[in-house]
Amino acid sequence: MKAVGDIMTRTMTKNGESIDIQVIYKKRKTLGIYIDVYGNIEVRIPNQTTESQLDAFIESKWTWIQKTANEMREKTKGFQKKEYIEGERFLYLGKEYPIQIFSSENYAGVVFEENGFNIYTLQHDDAVIKKLMTKFYKQECKKIIEKRIAFYQKFFSVKPRSIKISANKKTWGTCNSQRELTFNWKLAMAPIEIIDYVVVHEMCHMIHLNHDRSFWRLVGKYIPEYEACQEWLRQSHWKMVV
Repeated sequence: MKAVGDIMTRTMTKNGESIDIQVIYKKRKTLGIYIDVYGNIEVRIPNQTTESQLDAFIESKWTWIQKTANEMREKTKGFQKKEYIEGERFLYLGKEYPIQIFSSENYAGVVFEENGFNIYTLQHDDAVIKKLMTKFYKQECKKIIEKRIAFYQKFFSVKPRSIKISANKKTWGTCNSQRELTFNWKLAMAPIEIIDYVVVHEMCHMIHLNHDRSFWRLVGKYIPEYEACQEWLRQSHWKMVV
């Protein structure tokens, strides 16, 4: 029996992949697994737990541990600051494209072409380039959203009173009681099917302001795979950065 507070590191290997797990013995009745934002794994167990019981517990949770730890590590890498240099890659409509930077005295802006982003600027400065990229995404998002709303409008008897693009960090879209729709500009980085889901979601709120069964039935009528779209946003939002 281990003493309460004892700590050891256990290396487990399965299917050719080894994972280091920190084991902490506690005064508790159950075994629990905790994975931090960096993908570090910690197992807290009762101090009377045997090694065979510990191994069996980790074995039973292996798939979840592996998946979650890898996701956390990827997210940590994803939040690293972008570098505004030749070849840095940015998302647009679900795919990553490199940037090229050109000196220009007459024009400042971003032009998207088949092979990537062409950035024209007099000042080769990170803050300036970031501002130009953000402006590009906002403009593109407005055009894309308006086109997708126009496409789905035939299915709705009411129309939005206004369409705005915002920098709200907490939501992808909103609809108020006045049928004023607002969308996050970062949606321009998502695949078109994800944009369609958010558009339809907010258009359905013009009819059902809450998230009751009638609302989700209406969403599902036009976007049957809406749960997969929600999952994409949950798993990929950290990549959508400038």
